[in-house]
Amino acid sequence: MGLTKSEIFTEEQNKIAAIAKVLGHPARIAILEFLIKLKSCVCGDLVKDIGLAQPTISQHLKELKNVGVIKGKIEGTSVCYCIHEENWEDIKSLLGKFLNKKSTGSCC
Repeated sequence: MGLTKSEIFTEEQNKIAAIAKVLGHPARIAILEFLIKLKSCVCGDLVKDIGLAQPTISQHLKELKNVGVIKGKIEGTSVCYCIHEENWEDIKSLLGKFLNKKSTGSCC
């Protein structure tokens, strides 16, 4: 498998691709839906709420945090996670702008 040549694409294209990749797993969608529903930081154990093993949940949280969809803060011996509101609005805007682009013609 070859390397991706991300430098030949725009910053916006790379950002959309990174967001799409992180949103491309149903466990991450479930985690985001759970965090959105709570409307607060989650310091507890997501394992019982999501139904996956702790290492799996941790890996998904790491991916979501790396792309900036969520943020976490250390409270004692645990890390609390919540939606990164500012980035969430930016992501919605970016994806909305992309998904609302119109085709200039109908060839098929």
